[in-house]
Amino acid sequence: MNLRHATPADVPILFDIRCSVRENHQSREELAALGVTDSTVVEMLQGDGPGWLAEIDDKPVGFAMVILSERTVFACFIRPGFEGRGIGRRLMEAAEAELRRHSIQEAWLTTGADPAIRANVFYQALG
Repeated sequence: MNLRHATPADVPILFDIRCSVRENHQSREELAALGVTDSTVVEMLQGDGPGWLAEIDDKPVGFAMVILSERTVFACFIRPGFEGRGIGRRLMEAAEAELRRHSIQEAWLTTGADPAIRANVFYQALG
C-alpha cells in the first residue's frame, strides 16, 4: 500500500471514495448541502486541511483529512472491499502525526451516533 498526500487533482477521487461507503453514506448532493463541495475541499487541501490518499496497485482505496485550525479529523473513509486491511489505521496514523507536528495533542472527530456503526468500534480501538 502506498500512502501519499492528497492534492487538489485528487478531489474527484476523494468524493468517489466518500460516496461509495456503505455506512454513514452521503451523496454528493447531501455533502453539498453541508457545504462540502469540490471547491471547498480544494480550499481545505490548499489551506489547513491536509489529506492523504491510500493506494493499492495504483488504485485509490481510502483517504483521510484533518482541519488543523479546528483540531479535527475531518474524514477517514475506505472504499468498500478494502476494509480490514489496516488502511484506516495507516491513514489515522498519518492524520495524528500531522496534528502532533502542529503541537495539537488533543483532536476531535465525529461519526454516526449508532454504536453499531463500524467506525465507532474502529475509532475506539485506536483510542
